[in-house]
Amino acid sequence: MIVFDGVTKRYPGGTVAVDNLSLVAPNGKITVLVGPSGCGKTTSLRMVNRMIRPTSGTITLDGRDTARMKESDLRRGMGYVIQHAGLFPHRTVLENIGTVPRLLGWDRRRTDARAHELMEQVGLDEVFASRYPSQLSGGQQQRVGVARALAADPPVLLMDEPFSAVDPVVREQLQDEFLRLQDELGKTILFVTHDIDEAIKLGDQIAVLRVGGVLAQLADPAYLLNHPVDDFVADFVGRDRGYRALSFQPTPRLPLRPERTLLIGETTQGVAQDWALVVDDANHPLGWVEPRRVTGEIRSEMLHRGGTVARASGPLRGALDAALSSPSRRGVIVDDSGSLVGTVQAHEVLNAIEEAARPEVADPTNPGAPAR
Repeated sequence: MIVFDGVTKRYPGGTVAVDNLSLVAPNGKITVLVGPSGCGKTTSLRMVNRMIRPTSGTITLDGRDTARMKESDLRRGMGYVIQHAGLFPHRTVLENIGTVPRLLGWDRRRTDARAHELMEQVGLDEVFASRYPSQLSGGQQQRVGVARALAADPPVLLMDEPFSAVDPVVREQLQDEFLRLQDELGKTILFVTHDIDEAIKLGDQIAVLRVGGVLAQLADPAYLLNHPVDDFVADFVGRDRGYRALSFQPTPRLPLRPERTLLIGETTQGVAQDWALVVDDANHPLGWVEPRRVTGEIRSEMLHRGGTVARASGPLRGALDAALSSPSRRGVIVDDSGSLVGTVQAHEVLNAIEEAARPEVADPTNPGAPAR
C-alpha cells in the first residue's frame, strides 16, 4: 500500500507542483493519477521512488517511510515503466528484460529463464529475444518495458503514460494485455495518464488533480462519472460522462433478433435486405455487405467492418455503440466465445437503459412481495 500524507513539492522560486496531497493506493489495485498538464501527476509518481524528493509530508510503502529507505533498495523493489519504454538501445530484448535481476545478483541461467517467461506473459514471440529496440515497433517496445518492470516480481509498479506514444489500435491492445496481466499478478500500481478514457478503463480508483497539484476528487470510475464533485471534475471527465458511465452497467436481456447470415464465397441472390451480415464457419461475425452492390460471390474485400461487436454479457455501452456504429443500424451481439447470438437496434438498447434506471416499485396489493 502506498500512502501520501500531506505531500508537497515546492521548487526554488516558489512554484508548487504538488500541494498537500493525501491519498492511499491500495494493495493489489490500480490507482490512476489524471489531470491537465501542470497538475503534478508525474511529480507525484516520481516522489514515490525518490527520483524527486518531497518538500514536506511523508510517503509510506506498506508502513515504511520511503525517505528512510536506501534509494537502491527502494527502486529495485518497484517496477518503473515510462513513455517510449526507455529501453537500453545497445542491449537485446532478453538483456533489457534481465536488467534488474542482474543488478540483484541473479545468475545468467535464472535471469534468461525469467526473461523468456515474461516475453510469453506480455505476448512477445521468442523470435524477438535477440533483437534490439530499434528493430521493434512502438507497441513491442512497450511490451518489453512492461516485462522489464516485472522481471524481479516487484510488488509495486509505477507507470508514467506507458501507452501514450503508440497508435490507438495498439494502445487498446496494450491496455487489454495490461489488464489481463494485472488480473493474474495483482500488483499495487500507480498509473499516470492524461487520457480520461484510459483512466476509466484501467483504474480501480481515479485521482483527479487540479493544476498546482491539488487533489480534486478520488473515487472509483463509476462513482466519478456519476457524481463529479464540482464543475472542474465534470468538465475534465467530459460532458458525455453519462454515455461513458454505461461501461459500468451490465447489459440486461435485450430483444435480440435472429439475423440471416452469409459466408464468404456465397452469393447474395434472393437477399432483400439493404445489409447482410457475413460470418465465418464458426458463426463469428466478419462484417456487413450491401447485397445490391455485390456481383457474383462475396469476397472479404467487400466487407464493411466499421461496426463494433458487443458481448451479450458485456456493458450497456458496448451494445449501444454496436447499434450506433453498424452500417445497418443493427448492433451485432455475440456470446463470450464470439459466436453470433443476434442483433439489436439502438432504440431497443435505450429502452433497456431506461428500464434499468427506473427505481424498483413495491406491489401495493401485496406488501410482502419483493419490489419490482
